[in-house]
Amino acid sequence: MTSWGYNKMTAVLEAEAIRLGEQQRLDQLKTAKERNRWGQFATPPVLSLDIAHYAWKLLEGRKDLFSFFDPAFGTGSFYSAFLQVFPHDRIEAATAIELDRPFAEAAKAIWHKEGLKVVQGDFTRQKPHRSYNVTLTNPPYVRHHHLLAAEKVRLGELAQAVTGLKPSGLSGLYCYFLLIAHDWLEDNGLAVWLIPSEFMDVNYGEAIKRYLTERVSLLQIHRFCPSDVQFDDALVSSAIVVFEKRKPKPDHTATFSFGGTLSEPAKTESVTLDQFRATPKWTALPQRGNGNGHKVATVTLGDLFSVRRGLATGNNNFFIVPRDTLKSLGIPSNFVRPILPSPRYMPLEVIEADADGWPVIDRQLGLIDCELSEDEISRKFPRFAEYLEAGKKRGIHEGYLTSHRSPWYVQEKREPAPFVCTYMGRNLQRPFRFIWNRSKATVANVYLALYPKPLIAEKLKEKSEEVFAALQGIHADHFFSQGRVYGGGLYKMEPAELMRLPADGVAKALDLKIDEQRKLF
Repeated sequence: MTSWGYNKMTAVLEAEAIRLGEQQRLDQLKTAKERNRWGQFATPPVLSLDIAHYAWKLLEGRKDLFSFFDPAFGTGSFYSAFLQVFPHDRIEAATAIELDRPFAEAAKAIWHKEGLKVVQGDFTRQKPHRSYNVTLTNPPYVRHHHLLAAEKVRLGELAQAVTGLKPSGLSGLYCYFLLIAHDWLEDNGLAVWLIPSEFMDVNYGEAIKRYLTERVSLLQIHRFCPSDVQFDDALVSSAIVVFEKRKPKPDHTATFSFGGTLSEPAKTESVTLDQFRATPKWTALPQRGNGNGHKVATVTLGDLFSVRRGLATGNNNFFIVPRDTLKSLGIPSNFVRPILPSPRYMPLEVIEADADGWPVIDRQLGLIDCELSEDEISRKFPRFAEYLEAGKKRGIHEGYLTSHRSPWYVQEKREPAPFVCTYMGRNLQRPFRFIWNRSKATVANVYLALYPKPLIAEKLKEKSEEVFAALQGIHADHFFSQGRVYGGGLYKMEPAELMRLPADGVAKALDLKIDEQRKLF
């Protein structure tokens, strides 16, 4: 493989043209749902080339011959880029593994003349016959619920045997791939992995983060802007993880970058190992904001409030009914609680109450909540019984939540929350909204409900307006640093994440005295 010939680059470009045609043909053989189960999302050629150029910049000073490895080859986008960038007379060997037989056969036909050995099979069941010093790969994005329980056990034990780290059972297949591939990488070899950025924030990413800070020397993590989805057919926010197989030194630093491309990011930051380990959510790096920075919070929302997801009704379309149609359906008002509509129907940020406690909004909705038996409802409220019977014909009473309730149309009892926060959003300037709920309306699980702790509840009687203003004043950067993001720029916030938001401004608005603070903290 050391003699390449004068027209080798022409041959590579011709092979790449064939590869693109084969990729399109093979993609059409599976439905989008099937490809999702396989985790097959082809790497765009422009991105593969950017990664290959970046890898060459890191390696061009070395005198080694290069050996290429990709454990999830597909049709070979990375190998094509590798051949277009790396000097042909410096390439010693190349091996690829691909599980899907049609893809493996296409890859062999396209690349065998270019020195590639293709193995058709499950990468996690292969034994490395040698190690490689350049790994460029986009592993399959198979979510954990598509993996059998026995398979998770096998993969977890294998990853632990290779690295000493055992991934959570909630890990996607790419997490196992990254850890198991450690044995295939030569000492001081370079690895570049294109993977979902979710590992940076979620608990099951802990094994990957430990691997990157303890077992190898992390060079850079580049996170693409969430609105810049790299794959047309996968709503997933992507990151490029670059490392060398050598233990990090105590003073080791790596680059975190965000936005733009790997070669030309919009923002960069040098981060120490201590900073890595002290940052639970790595998407908080590099620091966003206006450059002024933020003080470390001494009070969080969790110190002042309990935060819970809104009610899970079991079927919003059935149990949530417009107030003005309740009478026509024969549903008595004493079996209905007011509930706020979805955030997209909520332009107001302060919800006032009418004389009955219902929110003063255009779209008034009621939540069915009744403890009477079906026999009693049939005797006393026959039209209401007809409505429930219609729900049973639709199988609503057999749903997971409803089948575990008695009766199936009763709801969880919970007081209205004085403040609620939207659960998801796409607005980069303000991804989440706080709403001051002065009505008796509860909320569904598209909101997060903030319930004040006892001492705070007393204070709120006098300070609600000031507290609401302080909640609205929490900087968007704090939401970004604690929440999670998905492809297309969709941000989500779970209760525990919201409780970690800094709340010094809220504490100040409450005018807490020192002895009162001690009772809280």
